[in-house]
Amino acid sequence: MSRIYLDHNATTTVRPSVVSAMTDVMTRVGNPSSVHADGQAALARVETARRQVGKALCARPEDIVFTSGGTEALNLAIHAALSAGEIGTIIVTAIEHEAVAATAVVTGCSVEIWPVNDQGVVEMSWLEARLSRWTPADGRPLLAMMLASNEIGTIQPVAEATARLRQAGGLSVVDAIQAVGKIAVDFAGLGCDYMAISAHKFGGPQGVGALLASCDAPMARHHHGGGQEKGRRAGTLNVAGIVGLAIALEEAVSDLDAFARLGEARDRMAAALKAASPDLIEIGANVPRLPNTLGMSQPGWPGATQVMALDLAGVAISAGSACSSGSAKGSKVGTVLGLPEAASQGFVRVSLGWNSKPDDADAFVDAWSAARARISPTLKASA
Repeated sequence: MSRIYLDHNATTTVRPSVVSAMTDVMTRVGNPSSVHADGQAALARVETARRQVGKALCARPEDIVFTSGGTEALNLAIHAALSAGEIGTIIVTAIEHEAVAATAVVTGCSVEIWPVNDQGVVEMSWLEARLSRWTPADGRPLLAMMLASNEIGTIQPVAEATARLRQAGGLSVVDAIQAVGKIAVDFAGLGCDYMAISAHKFGGPQGVGALLASCDAPMARHHHGGGQEKGRRAGTLNVAGIVGLAIALEEAVSDLDAFARLGEARDRMAAALKAASPDLIEIGANVPRLPNTLGMSQPGWPGATQVMALDLAGVAISAGSACSSGSAKGSKVGTVLGLPEAASQGFVRVSLGWNSKPDDADAFVDAWSAARARISPTLKASA
Protein backbone atom coordinates (compact mmCIF):
# COMPACT_ATOMS: atom_id res chain seq x y z
CA MET A 1 0.00 0.00 0.00
CA SER A 2 1.39 3.41 -0.96
CA ARG A 3 1.58 5.93 1.85
CA ILE A 4 -0.32 9.22 1.93
CA TYR A 5 1.82 12.13 3.09
CA LEU A 6 -0.18 14.97 4.69
CA ASP A 7 2.49 16.67 6.79
CA HIS A 8 3.68 19.20 4.21
CA ASN A 9 3.87 22.04 6.75
CA ALA A 10 6.66 20.09 8.44
CA THR A 11 8.52 19.61 5.16
CA THR A 12 7.25 19.22 1.64
CA THR A 13 8.45 17.20 -1.32
CA VAL A 14 11.45 18.59 -3.19
CA ARG A 15 10.40 19.69 -6.67
CA PRO A 16 11.90 17.73 -9.59
CA SER A 17 13.30 20.91 -11.15
CA VAL A 18 15.14 21.57 -7.90
CA VAL A 19 16.65 18.09 -7.79
CA SER A 20 17.85 18.50 -11.37
CA ALA A 21 19.39 21.94 -10.78
CA MET A 22 21.08 20.95 -7.54
CA THR A 23 22.48 17.79 -9.10
CA ASP A 24 24.05 19.88 -11.84
CA VAL A 25 25.56 22.32 -9.33
CA MET A 26 27.00 19.49 -7.27
CA THR A 27 28.88 18.16 -10.29
CA ARG A 28 30.80 21.42 -10.43
CA VAL A 29 33.56 22.62 -8.13
CA GLY A 30 34.26 26.04 -6.71
CA ASN A 31 34.00 27.94 -3.43
CA PRO A 32 32.09 31.20 -4.01
CA SER A 33 34.62 33.02 -1.81
CA SER A 34 37.52 32.04 -4.06
CA VAL A 35 38.85 34.54 -6.60
CA HIS A 36 39.70 32.06 -9.36
CA ALA A 37 37.35 31.30 -12.24
CA ASP A 38 35.79 28.25 -10.60
CA GLY A 39 35.02 30.19 -7.43
CA GLN A 40 33.62 33.12 -9.36
CA ALA A 41 31.36 30.78 -11.33
CA ALA A 42 29.99 29.47 -8.03
CA LEU A 43 29.52 33.03 -6.81
CA ALA A 44 27.64 33.89 -9.98
CA ARG A 45 25.19 31.08 -9.30
CA VAL A 46 24.63 32.42 -5.78
CA GLU A 47 24.05 35.98 -7.00
CA THR A 48 21.63 34.79 -9.66
CA ALA A 49 19.70 33.00 -6.93
CA ARG A 50 19.76 36.13 -4.78
CA ARG A 51 18.17 38.13 -7.59
CA GLN A 52 15.54 35.42 -8.10
CA VAL A 53 14.60 35.49 -4.42
CA GLY A 54 14.44 39.29 -4.42
CA LYS A 55 12.15 39.35 -7.44
CA ALA A 56 9.85 36.68 -6.01
CA LEU A 57 9.45 38.42 -2.65
CA CYS A 58 9.70 42.11 -3.64
CA ALA A 59 13.05 42.70 -1.94
CA ARG A 60 16.39 44.14 -3.00
CA PRO A 61 18.91 41.36 -3.69
CA GLU A 62 21.50 43.10 -1.51
CA ASP A 63 19.13 42.84 1.46
CA ILE A 64 19.06 39.02 1.35
CA VAL A 65 21.30 36.92 3.61
CA PHE A 66 21.39 33.18 2.94
CA THR A 67 21.31 30.97 6.04
CA SER A 68 21.13 27.31 7.03
CA GLY A 69 17.36 27.54 7.43
CA GLY A 70 14.49 29.40 9.04
CA THR A 71 15.61 28.95 12.64
CA GLU A 72 18.99 30.51 11.96
CA ALA A 73 17.37 33.33 9.99
CA LEU A 74 15.04 34.16 12.90
CA ASN A 75 17.85 33.97 15.43
CA LEU A 76 19.99 36.23 13.26
CA ALA A 77 17.14 38.73 12.94
CA ILE A 78 16.45 38.94 16.66
CA HIS A 79 20.12 39.29 17.58
CA ALA A 80 20.62 41.86 14.82
CA ALA A 81 17.74 43.92 16.19
CA LEU A 82 19.26 43.73 19.66
CA SER A 83 22.58 45.01 18.30
CA ALA A 84 21.05 48.49 18.16
CA GLY A 85 21.38 48.44 21.95
CA GLU A 86 18.00 50.00 22.70
CA ILE A 87 15.61 47.03 22.77
CA GLY A 88 14.21 46.44 26.24
CA THR A 89 11.04 44.47 25.54
CA ILE A 90 10.19 41.83 22.94
CA ILE A 91 6.56 41.19 22.05
CA VAL A 92 5.82 37.73 20.64
CA THR A 93 2.47 36.27 19.72
CA ALA A 94 1.11 33.38 21.74
CA ILE A 95 1.40 30.99 18.79
CA GLU A 96 5.00 31.71 17.77
CA HIS A 97 7.35 28.90 16.78
CA GLU A 98 10.02 28.06 19.33
CA ALA A 99 12.65 29.52 16.98
CA VAL A 100 11.21 32.88 18.02
CA ALA A 101 9.72 32.18 21.44
CA ALA A 102 12.77 30.40 22.89
CA THR A 103 15.20 32.90 21.37
CA ALA A 104 13.31 35.84 22.86
CA VAL A 105 13.52 34.28 26.32
CA VAL A 106 17.30 33.89 26.28
CA THR A 107 18.04 37.44 25.11
CA GLY A 108 17.69 38.84 28.62
CA CYS A 109 14.96 41.23 27.46
CA SER A 110 11.52 41.39 28.97
CA VAL A 111 9.15 39.21 26.92
CA GLU A 112 5.46 39.97 26.57
CA ILE A 113 2.92 37.64 24.97
CA TRP A 114 0.40 38.99 22.47
CA PRO A 115 -2.63 36.71 22.93
CA VAL A 116 -4.74 35.30 20.10
CA ASN A 117 -8.52 35.03 19.92
CA ASP A 118 -10.43 31.74 19.75
CA GLN A 119 -9.81 31.59 15.99
CA GLY A 120 -6.04 31.81 16.43
CA VAL A 121 -5.56 35.40 15.26
CA VAL A 122 -4.09 38.33 17.18
CA GLU A 123 -6.20 41.45 17.59
CA MET A 124 -4.75 44.87 16.84
CA SER A 125 -6.56 46.46 19.77
CA TRP A 126 -4.23 44.64 22.19
CA LEU A 127 -1.08 45.92 20.48
CA GLU A 128 -2.42 49.45 20.21
CA ALA A 129 -3.35 49.48 23.90
CA ARG A 130 0.04 48.10 24.91
CA LEU A 131 2.00 50.59 22.83
CA SER A 132 -0.11 53.44 24.19
CA ARG A 133 1.20 52.52 27.67
CA TRP A 134 4.81 52.22 26.53
CA THR A 135 7.32 54.05 28.70
CA PRO A 136 11.06 54.75 28.33
CA ALA A 137 11.67 52.03 30.91
CA ASP A 138 10.32 49.49 28.40
CA GLY A 139 13.09 50.37 25.95
CA ARG A 140 12.58 50.29 22.20
CA PRO A 141 9.90 47.73 21.26
CA LEU A 142 10.70 44.67 19.16
CA LEU A 143 7.83 42.65 17.72
CA ALA A 144 8.31 39.08 16.46
CA MET A 145 5.32 37.48 14.78
CA MET A 146 4.29 34.89 12.22
CA LEU A 147 2.70 35.79 8.93
CA ALA A 148 0.88 32.44 8.95
CA SER A 149 0.64 29.86 11.71
CA ASN A 150 2.52 26.65 11.04
CA GLU A 151 -0.01 24.64 13.05
CA ILE A 152 -3.43 26.08 12.23
CA GLY A 153 -2.65 28.16 9.13
CA THR A 154 -4.27 31.37 10.35
CA ILE A 155 -2.95 34.50 8.65
CA GLN A 156 -1.95 37.35 10.94
CA PRO A 157 -2.37 41.14 10.36
CA VAL A 158 1.35 41.68 9.91
CA ALA A 159 1.27 44.84 7.78
CA GLU A 160 -0.97 46.60 10.31
CA ALA A 161 1.23 45.52 13.20
CA THR A 162 4.52 46.56 11.60
CA ALA A 163 3.10 49.96 10.69
CA ARG A 164 2.09 50.48 14.31
CA LEU A 165 5.56 49.41 15.50
CA ARG A 166 7.25 51.87 13.17
CA GLN A 167 5.06 54.67 14.50
CA ALA A 168 6.23 53.71 17.99
CA GLY A 169 9.87 53.65 16.91
CA GLY A 170 10.13 49.88 17.14
CA LEU A 171 11.50 47.06 15.00
CA SER A 172 9.72 44.01 13.65
CA VAL A 173 10.75 40.44 12.80
CA VAL A 174 8.36 38.44 10.63
CA ASP A 175 8.40 34.66 10.42
CA ALA A 176 7.16 34.08 6.87
CA ILE A 177 8.47 30.52 6.79
CA GLN A 178 5.07 28.86 6.55
CA ALA A 179 3.49 31.52 4.34
CA VAL A 180 5.99 31.81 1.49
CA GLY A 181 5.02 29.63 -1.45
CA LYS A 182 1.48 29.22 -0.14
CA ILE A 183 0.15 32.79 -0.38
CA ALA A 184 1.49 35.96 -2.00
CA VAL A 185 4.21 37.51 0.18
CA ASP A 186 5.53 41.03 -0.46
CA PHE A 187 8.45 41.91 1.80
CA ALA A 188 8.28 45.61 0.97
CA GLY A 189 4.51 45.67 1.38
CA LEU A 190 4.63 44.03 4.80
CA GLY A 191 6.74 46.93 6.08
CA CYS A 192 8.81 44.78 8.40
CA ASP A 193 12.49 45.15 9.24
CA TYR A 194 13.34 41.45 8.97
CA MET A 195 11.67 38.44 7.35
CA ALA A 196 12.72 34.77 7.49
CA ILE A 197 12.06 32.05 4.91
CA SER A 198 13.01 28.36 4.62
CA ALA A 199 13.38 26.39 1.39
CA HIS A 200 11.97 23.04 2.51
CA LYS A 201 8.53 24.52 3.13
CA PHE A 202 7.93 25.32 -0.56
CA GLY A 203 9.67 22.50 -2.39
CA GLY A 204 13.35 23.31 -1.92
CA PRO A 205 15.96 21.34 0.01
CA GLN A 206 16.20 21.09 3.78
CA GLY A 207 18.98 23.02 5.50
CA VAL A 208 18.87 26.32 3.60
CA GLY A 209 16.91 29.52 4.13
CA ALA A 210 17.27 33.27 4.01
CA LEU A 211 16.85 36.41 6.05
CA LEU A 212 15.53 39.50 4.31
CA ALA A 213 16.50 42.74 6.07
CA SER A 214 15.34 46.23 5.14
CA CYS A 215 18.04 48.69 4.13
CA ASP A 216 17.81 50.61 7.42
CA ALA A 217 17.53 47.61 9.75
CA PRO A 218 20.39 47.07 12.22
CA MET A 219 22.57 44.12 11.24
CA ALA A 220 25.14 42.19 13.25
CA ARG A 221 26.50 38.72 12.65
CA HIS A 222 25.53 35.89 14.95
CA HIS A 223 27.99 33.38 13.44
CA HIS A 224 31.61 34.50 13.48
CA GLY A 225 34.30 33.51 11.03
CA GLY A 226 34.89 34.67 7.47
CA GLY A 227 33.40 37.67 5.72
CA GLN A 228 30.74 35.90 3.68
CA GLU A 229 27.41 37.60 2.99
CA LYS A 230 29.01 41.05 3.34
CA GLY A 231 30.12 40.15 6.85
CA ARG A 232 26.58 39.46 8.00
CA ARG A 233 26.79 35.66 8.20
CA ALA A 234 30.06 33.73 8.29
CA GLY A 235 30.49 30.30 6.72
CA THR A 236 30.95 28.75 3.30
CA LEU A 237 27.79 29.18 1.29
CA ASN A 238 25.65 26.16 0.38
CA VAL A 239 25.68 26.85 -3.35
CA ALA A 240 23.57 23.88 -4.42
CA GLY A 241 21.06 24.54 -1.65
CA ILE A 242 20.81 28.23 -2.47
CA VAL A 243 20.22 27.45 -6.15
CA GLY A 244 17.56 24.94 -5.12
CA LEU A 245 15.87 27.46 -2.84
CA ALA A 246 15.63 30.06 -5.60
CA ILE A 247 14.25 27.65 -8.20
CA ALA A 248 11.69 26.23 -5.75
CA LEU A 249 10.60 29.72 -4.77
CA GLU A 250 10.15 30.85 -8.37
CA GLU A 251 8.09 27.75 -9.13
CA ALA A 252 5.98 28.05 -5.99
CA VAL A 253 5.23 31.73 -6.51
CA SER A 254 4.24 31.14 -10.13
CA ASP A 255 1.84 28.39 -9.04
CA LEU A 256 -0.02 30.13 -6.20
CA ASP A 257 -3.40 29.84 -7.97
CA ALA A 258 -3.09 26.06 -8.07
CA PHE A 259 -2.02 26.00 -4.43
CA ALA A 260 -5.04 28.10 -3.47
CA ARG A 261 -7.28 25.39 -4.87
CA LEU A 262 -6.07 23.06 -2.12
CA GLY A 263 -8.55 24.96 0.05
CA GLU A 264 -11.32 23.03 -1.67
CA ALA A 265 -9.83 19.70 -0.59
CA ARG A 266 -9.23 21.01 2.94
CA ASP A 267 -12.86 22.14 3.26
CA ARG A 268 -14.08 18.83 1.87
CA MET A 269 -12.03 17.00 4.50
CA ALA A 270 -13.37 19.19 7.28
CA ALA A 271 -16.99 18.68 6.24
CA ALA A 272 -16.62 14.91 6.00
CA LEU A 273 -14.84 14.67 9.35
CA LYS A 274 -17.51 16.74 11.09
CA ALA A 275 -20.15 14.46 9.62
CA ALA A 276 -18.34 11.47 11.09
CA SER A 277 -17.67 13.22 14.40
CA PRO A 278 -20.03 16.11 15.21
CA ASP A 279 -17.97 17.23 18.22
CA LEU A 280 -14.84 17.74 16.11
CA ILE A 281 -13.45 21.27 16.41
CA GLU A 282 -12.11 22.90 13.24
CA ILE A 283 -9.76 25.70 14.25
CA GLY A 284 -9.61 28.96 12.29
CA ALA A 285 -12.53 28.12 10.02
CA ASN A 286 -13.92 31.66 10.20
CA VAL A 287 -10.75 33.63 9.44
CA PRO A 288 -8.26 33.80 6.54
CA ARG A 289 -5.83 30.89 6.64
CA LEU A 290 -3.48 28.94 4.44
CA PRO A 291 -5.43 26.91 1.87
CA ASN A 292 -3.59 23.68 2.61
CA THR A 293 -3.85 23.60 6.40
CA LEU A 294 -6.48 21.96 8.58
CA GLY A 295 -5.96 22.32 12.31
CA MET A 296 -8.54 20.33 14.23
CA SER A 297 -9.22 18.82 17.61
CA GLN A 298 -11.10 15.69 18.58
CA PRO A 299 -11.99 15.92 22.28
CA GLY A 300 -11.02 12.79 24.18
CA TRP A 301 -8.68 11.39 21.52
CA PRO A 302 -5.08 12.53 22.15
CA GLY A 303 -3.34 13.96 19.13
CA ALA A 304 -0.33 11.68 19.52
CA THR A 305 -2.64 8.65 19.45
CA GLN A 306 -4.34 9.94 16.32
CA VAL A 307 -0.97 10.35 14.63
CA MET A 308 0.01 6.78 15.50
CA ALA A 309 -3.33 5.35 14.35
CA LEU A 310 -3.10 7.17 11.02
CA ASP A 311 0.53 6.18 10.58
CA LEU A 312 -0.41 2.52 10.95
CA ALA A 313 -3.03 3.13 8.27
CA GLY A 314 -0.38 4.58 5.96
CA VAL A 315 -1.22 8.25 6.39
CA ALA A 316 1.23 10.83 7.77
CA ILE A 317 -0.17 13.76 9.78
CA SER A 318 1.17 15.55 12.86
CA ALA A 319 0.15 16.60 16.35
CA GLY A 320 1.69 20.05 15.88
CA SER A 321 4.98 21.58 14.82
CA ALA A 322 7.61 19.06 13.75
CA CYS A 323 10.01 20.80 16.14
CA SER A 324 7.74 19.93 19.08
CA SER A 325 6.93 16.38 17.98
CA GLY A 326 8.09 13.81 20.48
CA SER A 327 8.29 16.33 23.30
CA ALA A 328 6.17 15.92 26.39
CA LYS A 329 4.47 19.28 25.97
CA GLY A 330 3.43 18.80 22.33
CA SER A 331 1.41 21.55 20.66
CA LYS A 332 0.47 24.65 22.62
CA VAL A 333 -2.32 25.64 20.24
CA GLY A 334 -5.20 24.25 22.28
CA THR A 335 -4.00 25.95 25.44
CA VAL A 336 -3.54 29.41 23.92
CA LEU A 337 -6.93 29.17 22.21
CA GLY A 338 -8.57 28.40 25.53
CA LEU A 339 -9.89 24.98 24.54
CA PRO A 340 -10.99 22.60 27.30
CA GLU A 341 -8.28 20.14 28.33
CA ALA A 342 -9.80 17.18 26.49
CA ALA A 343 -10.03 19.20 23.27
CA SER A 344 -6.61 20.75 23.71
CA GLN A 345 -4.98 17.34 23.95
CA GLY A 346 -6.83 16.18 20.85
CA PHE A 347 -5.21 18.62 18.42
CA VAL A 348 -3.75 17.43 15.10
CA ARG A 349 -2.62 19.17 11.93
CA VAL A 350 -3.31 17.93 8.41
CA SER A 351 -1.38 19.78 5.71
CA LEU A 352 -1.63 19.24 1.97
CA GLY A 353 1.23 20.02 -0.40
CA TRP A 354 1.98 21.23 -3.90
CA ASN A 355 2.02 17.64 -5.17
CA SER A 356 -0.95 16.28 -3.17
CA LYS A 357 -3.42 14.27 -5.22
CA PRO A 358 -7.19 14.86 -5.07
CA ASP A 359 -7.83 11.45 -3.53
CA ASP A 360 -5.28 12.05 -0.72
CA ALA A 361 -7.91 14.01 1.19
CA ASP A 362 -10.47 11.24 0.76
CA ALA A 363 -7.97 8.59 1.87
CA PHE A 364 -7.28 10.57 5.03
CA VAL A 365 -10.97 10.99 5.82
CA ASP A 366 -11.54 7.26 5.40
CA ALA A 367 -8.55 6.31 7.57
CA TRP A 368 -9.36 8.83 10.30
CA SER A 369 -13.05 7.92 10.40
CA ALA A 370 -12.26 4.22 10.61
CA ALA A 371 -9.79 4.78 13.44
CA ARG A 372 -12.27 6.95 15.30
CA ALA A 373 -15.00 4.35 14.92
CA ARG A 374 -12.75 1.77 16.54
CA ILE A 375 -12.27 3.88 19.65
CA SER A 376 -15.78 5.35 19.75
CA PRO A 377 -16.68 3.73 23.11
CA THR A 378 -13.58 5.28 24.67
CA LEU A 379 -14.52 8.73 23.36
CA LYS A 380 -18.03 8.42 24.77
CA ALA A 381 -16.65 7.40 28.14
CA SER A 382 -14.35 10.44 28.30
CA ALA A 383 -17.09 12.88 27.29
